[in-house]
Amino acid sequence: MIQEDDTIYGLTEKEAKRRNDTFGYNELEEKKKISAIGLFFSQFNDFITWVLIAATIISGIMGQKADAITILIIVILNAILGFLQEYKTEKSLEALKSLSAPTCKVIREARVKVINTVYATVGDIVILEAGDKVPADGTLIKGNDIMVDESILTGESVGVNKGVNQKDKKIFMGTTVLKGKGLIKVEEIGMDTEMGKIANMLQEIETEKSPLKQKLESLGEILVIICLIICAAVTILGIIRGNNIAEMFLLGVSLAVAAIPEGLAAIVTVALALGVNRMLKENALVRKLPAVETLGCTSVICSDKTGTLTQNKMTVKEIYVRGKNIRLNKGDLCNDELLKKIFILCNDTNYDFKSADFTRTLNGDPTETALIAAFFNSTPKLEEYVKKYKRVYEIPFDSTRKMMSVIVKDGTKEICLVKGAPERLIDKCSYILEGNEVKTFEPSKKKKVMNKINEMSNKALRCIGAAYKDTNLNKNSMLESNLIFVGVAGSIDPPRLEAKDSVLKCKMAGITPVMITGDHQNTAFAIAEELSICNNIGQVMTGSQIEAISDDQLEEKVKNIRVFARVSPNHKLRIVRAFKKNGNIVAMTGDGVNDAPAIKEADIGVSMGISGTDVTKEASSMILMDDNFKTIVSAVEQGRVIYDNIRKFIRYLLSCNLGEVLTMFLASLFYLPNPLLPIQILLVNLATDGLPAIALGVDPPDPDIMDLKPRDKNEGIFSRGLAEKILVRGVLIGVCTLFAFIAGIYFDYGMTVARTMTLATLVLSQLIHVFECRSERHSIFEIKLFTNPYLVGAVTISIIMLISVIYIPFFAGVFHTAMLNLNQWIIVIILSGFIALVNSTYLYIKTKVK
Repeated sequence: MIQEDDTIYGLTEKEAKRRNDTFGYNELEEKKKISAIGLFFSQFNDFITWVLIAATIISGIMGQKADAITILIIVILNAILGFLQEYKTEKSLEALKSLSAPTCKVIREARVKVINTVYATVGDIVILEAGDKVPADGTLIKGNDIMVDESILTGESVGVNKGVNQKDKKIFMGTTVLKGKGLIKVEEIGMDTEMGKIANMLQEIETEKSPLKQKLESLGEILVIICLIICAAVTILGIIRGNNIAEMFLLGVSLAVAAIPEGLAAIVTVALALGVNRMLKENALVRKLPAVETLGCTSVICSDKTGTLTQNKMTVKEIYVRGKNIRLNKGDLCNDELLKKIFILCNDTNYDFKSADFTRTLNGDPTETALIAAFFNSTPKLEEYVKKYKRVYEIPFDSTRKMMSVIVKDGTKEICLVKGAPERLIDKCSYILEGNEVKTFEPSKKKKVMNKINEMSNKALRCIGAAYKDTNLNKNSMLESNLIFVGVAGSIDPPRLEAKDSVLKCKMAGITPVMITGDHQNTAFAIAEELSICNNIGQVMTGSQIEAISDDQLEEKVKNIRVFARVSPNHKLRIVRAFKKNGNIVAMTGDGVNDAPAIKEADIGVSMGISGTDVTKEASSMILMDDNFKTIVSAVEQGRVIYDNIRKFIRYLLSCNLGEVLTMFLASLFYLPNPLLPIQILLVNLATDGLPAIALGVDPPDPDIMDLKPRDKNEGIFSRGLAEKILVRGVLIGVCTLFAFIAGIYFDYGMTVARTMTLATLVLSQLIHVFECRSERHSIFEIKLFTNPYLVGAVTISIIMLISVIYIPFFAGVFHTAMLNLNQWIIVIILSGFIALVNSTYLYIKTKVK
């Protein structure tokens, strides 16, 4: 802990409270949260839901209480499902926020106090130590050689040096102290901080609806028009034939209700909610239901580099020592004892030797911890080594010298160990260690070493040089002279192990992965090339190049660019907008505050649950709880599965409802008696529009779903032949059902039996058709029956319902049905299954020929 001197008194508690009242609290503004009741009622603010409510009212007025109750239950179920999902998600988000510890140490009335960061105010003196998160923007008033991780704001993975004697002494809210101790005087809080300014940018970005939501609203409008036309046509035809006006109007309303796929809204919600739950098990938290579907049609993923594609953990990959080159693969350790001594002892990493996990033992600057991890992977061994030596003198690192020197006592001997920027270190070296011999560091040898360093730098490795001396250990400025050069270590923030596979899967799915980072061009290219995001430097663009061109030029450029380096938050916004203008559905992933505006602008924003900031999470549509890039691939697949399943039950519901309507309409057109009564139309809806359609919503995906290109964002819900499938199948269901009715009349079975045959044919033809709807690309012969047990169960229940209303006397009386004999069932089965058999055979032959 820093011991404060008497001159630093800090604010009084009374003054701090007054400033809280004057300047407000140190927090970022959030949108006003909707209450639980408001959230529930917002679920009814949907066009197709309004249509269903209107149908409920009409059914009630016309005396169809059972129909009205059924539709009302579906509407309420839809609202409850949507409410529970959004409410649960918001609670999960609040729990994520509570994981961070929002406290800081301030000096008030000459005493150190730990307070909630919300109450930190302008003028407060804040104590900062390694590992602390900075609570507000301020200027260093005490402390030198402090290193701060500003990647949260800039995207830079390398720490930034700060000090009261340095030009850069400003420290920003949300950044993390990697090394050193100091005091800052708070100058800006809350929305006035740099983080607050970026958060404020989010307010200017409008939230767009997902493509699916837009398509479903259009579908609802079309269905209303169709229903009104049907209602009017059937009523008018019946009146022309001389039927009772009130009776025909009741039948017309029943048909209108039947034509509306009242289960559509509920099934869409169920499909999305179930998909969200599956994703949550894979550590992806979806904040809004449509987000999964939107991600499913994503064509570009703009990903932040640091911590998203990379591990945000520097690792030594290459060492040049004693004139030899050593490459370190995963798990390898360097065994050069002298280099080990320099990099371990000339190091300001803090140790937690109580931790059993070696990665948690090391706390400090990522480059320094990487140097230690290049020689040790065991906490006990590291502790034993460090405790053998005692540091007796040091010259701390500073940004001018770019070096750090220490004198350590090794037994009775003292030795000076130095590390720093290789080019600075070489200038201070008069000798070089070659093998086990110390030789003069001649200009030719210096040139050879610098060539090696440049070679490593071109691989995006951050190079740190090592040197020593064991004579003339003057504890003054001359200590860093006549050094013996030992070697260089090159480190890099390596890619996540699973990121390369994830990038490959994205490409196979027709999705373009793009890296956006604040890092240097060479570093970004090296990582992107290793991940196969790009293959030549021409696919890399820098922030300065973006600055030099217009938005229209950028729109053209991004077609061939795969890596953007040295970019600012404003650049990220321009990049995302450029991709969107090219007709792409854009996903943006990231964790820092600097990513938040672009995440909000993107069609689908994905933030990191562990390393992500509250601002970024608030802006995103989905949060990766494990910060794992591969989860995005799972999200893409789930999005495609959900959209496919929505198309499946739209195909099923509309073709079946069209078949019901055509059955009644054609009968009226050809002056036949009504083939179904209103109560029987309701039964068909109950038996076929409910459980089987919902079961389609959880259908497993086609095995080739991730081999397809992303669909166009302007693609209609009825595209790719879906409208034709619905129309043809609906007409065939209607015609075959009407033939069943005509057969009943022709064979003189009586009107009740004829209507029962019509009812059975209509229900069975729809239940057979539900299995055809399981795939748009494969026939019923290629789909394994029991891969969706829910569908098998739903169809079984529907068949039991049909048998019950035919053979149980009570239900037969209610639904006006009669028992069917074997001959009548043969007619029903032939008419129900013949079309499905022919259609599936045609599709099977068609796919085999291709």
